[in-house]
Amino acid sequence: MTYVNILGGSYNIRGQATDVSDVPFKMVKAFKVGARGGYVTVDGREAAGFPDRDIRIACAAPEHVVSVDGEPIMPTTYPGSTSASDTMPQAVLEREAETDEEIEARISLRFEMLDDLTAAARRGLVKAMIVTGAPGVGKSHGVETVLGKGNTLAQLADEAEVPYEVIKGVMSPIHLYMKLYEYSAEDQILVFDDCDNVFYDDSSLNILKAALDSKAKRCISWNTESRALAEAGIPNSFEFKGAVIFITNVNFANVRSAKLRQHLEAIESRCHYMDLTIDTVRERLIRIKQVVQKNMLSGYELSQETKDEIVEFVDENKDKLRELSLRTVLKIADLAIAFPHRWQDYAKTTTFKTR
Repeated sequence: MTYVNILGGSYNIRGQATDVSDVPFKMVKAFKVGARGGYVTVDGREAAGFPDRDIRIACAAPEHVVSVDGEPIMPTTYPGSTSASDTMPQAVLEREAETDEEIEARISLRFEMLDDLTAAARRGLVKAMIVTGAPGVGKSHGVETVLGKGNTLAQLADEAEVPYEVIKGVMSPIHLYMKLYEYSAEDQILVFDDCDNVFYDDSSLNILKAALDSKAKRCISWNTESRALAEAGIPNSFEFKGAVIFITNVNFANVRSAKLRQHLEAIESRCHYMDLTIDTVRERLIRIKQVVQKNMLSGYELSQETKDEIVEFVDENKDKLRELSLRTVLKIADLAIAFPHRWQDYAKTTTFKTR
């Protein structure tokens, strides 16, 4: 059973909304969208002051449900599932027949395509893109590397840079509108990295639908009074000519909520959709080995023998790790630098699941 914290969550006790941000719960069912907003089902029996039964904790978005050490919970529940015991989709099961070499080739091709699509967005040829895949497999790094490299090449060629910004975390509808205005010029790019709450808010969704419209002229409007817009000198309507890239752990194809599916389909229909097809433990491990072989640890003053031992350690303990990802490899590499003779002991203490 996964223990989680719900960031910004609340539970109604005797008519009073009680903040539960610092209360660890056993998760029973993952985030779902209900009639009155989002919620996650947890076991209240071990939490003092809560009912001795399963309860629903209100929260705004899936990314607000994290493990007790602050990590995303995707590695312990399949993306889009309602519990850890859910069956994987048929497409994932069919990939189980692939050899390791075939999986590595497929993943490499996907990341090459991601680079190409990002470069096309930089040139103004791709207006909207969704990139989905497991946490910590290099989605963000790939996109930011291409955008940053493009700016460097532009500088060397004495060309104008293409402005872009990476936005993480939670964003309100009014700030979404303002940020789209700021990056509304042609060839400008906004990257939303794990900023998934924009998918679940009706106002944000309507703004995004206007920004990503397939029409030649994409106009966005804010039709209510706003002091923030007035103070910033931002009009209540403007034409958006920029590009938008969404980087997310949410696999749109596996979302079960009918309401949420409608929201996501409205966005997906306006975007190029890139699923990196890294869902299973086996696929994530192959991706880790692939990136490490490309000198991911080149910045660490470690022997090749130690680097190989780190990868072997991750492979042998893949089912015990809190998160099977590139981030975990880097954490262990840090420990190998700090504690060269006992890094395995520290890695077991800091990266293994405790429950």
